[in-house]
Amino acid sequence: MNGRVLIIGGSLAGLMTGNLFHRRGWDVQVFERASGDLEGRGAGITILPGLVSSFQAAGADETEESIGIMLRERIALDQNGDIVAEQPFRQAMTSWGRLYESMRSIFPEDRYHAGMALEDVEQTGHEVTAVFRDGQRVSGDLLIGADGLRSTVRARFLPDLKPHYAGYVAWRCLTDEQALDTARFDRLMNCYTVCVAPGQQGIAYPVPGPDHSKEPGGRQYNVVWYHPVREADELPRFLTDDSGNYHPNGIPPALLSTRVRDAMVETAQQVMAPQFAEAIRHARMHFFQPIMDIEPPCLAFGRVAIIGDAAFSIRPHVAMGVPKGTGDALALAQSLDETGDLFEALRRFETKRLHVGRNILRRGRYLGTYMEAQLATTAQRVAAEKARVPLQVMMETAAPFDYDSN
Repeated sequence: MNGRVLIIGGSLAGLMTGNLFHRRGWDVQVFERASGDLEGRGAGITILPGLVSSFQAAGADETEESIGIMLRERIALDQNGDIVAEQPFRQAMTSWGRLYESMRSIFPEDRYHAGMALEDVEQTGHEVTAVFRDGQRVSGDLLIGADGLRSTVRARFLPDLKPHYAGYVAWRCLTDEQALDTARFDRLMNCYTVCVAPGQQGIAYPVPGPDHSKEPGGRQYNVVWYHPVREADELPRFLTDDSGNYHPNGIPPALLSTRVRDAMVETAQQVMAPQFAEAIRHARMHFFQPIMDIEPPCLAFGRVAIIGDAAFSIRPHVAMGVPKGTGDALALAQSLDETGDLFEALRRFETKRLHVGRNILRRGRYLGTYMEAQLATTAQRVAAEKARVPLQVMMETAAPFDYDSN
């Protein structure tokens, strides 16, 4: 079947969905609330099974080799920077910007509408209407919410469902390879690295450079640093810009307070492996995300469906944020291929992806157990430290797992 589909959210999940439906003959319109280009919004991405095939299904002529940097091993560093575990492990890494460009370049420009903030959703038995803040109303047969963690679409249908803060943030940064000490990073630029400093956890790996270069010297080093931050008295400071404006729904990278950034750079020198501290100090871009869990009871509401982070919010330990979003889009398109009944297709989609989302969410919580313990009692922190095995942390983080099993 095909018809008119309205996609709310023009990031990766929204563009993936738009391309999938456009190739199937649907009349597609994508609406993004941000006015500018989104390419600078993301950082590193682990290429897990299914990601590349989803992009190919959406019309992108891509392979692991074309978009990623192939790594040959994993290593774990302690706080001193010494290797405490190592294991051969081939895996490709890429950047959010590289994937975004791939999806955006093949989507019709006249069907992508930036600066369109959704205000409400109305529907009847025959159509669904998106009502925008500027007063515009656009109707279609199907509306898909791909508008992220703070989804307006989800809030319209599940107003009481709120994200749960897990007690820590993921501090992210990208550093140009040329800014790093060549001798210190020679091996690290060819492997996936985990830092298991006490009370902290981090991952780092090379990704294509700002111009998508994969050649030595032109790459970037991506760091994700998990750091405990108390919700009541610390998190509001992280979400307040230099002008004193508070951003409860997440602070844009460009508005990140210089005081917060400088304090985190200094903290990294004290608590993280020297290699991680150096990359954080020389980074050209810093941003962070509070780690949130959200688990919706349903994904379909009449002629409306939610996908990606608008549905389940996935902790980055699993590296499934983008793969799950693209998987949601593909599952929805395939369900519509299988039946001419829109409501039956949404029911099939919901059943399948609720199961997948819950499994991935459960895995993320398991991998985040150590970090959650950092704001618990002393006894719980000590127990978590004793239970942490560097090799296990290294091999379970961002690794493929069977998320479709019962």
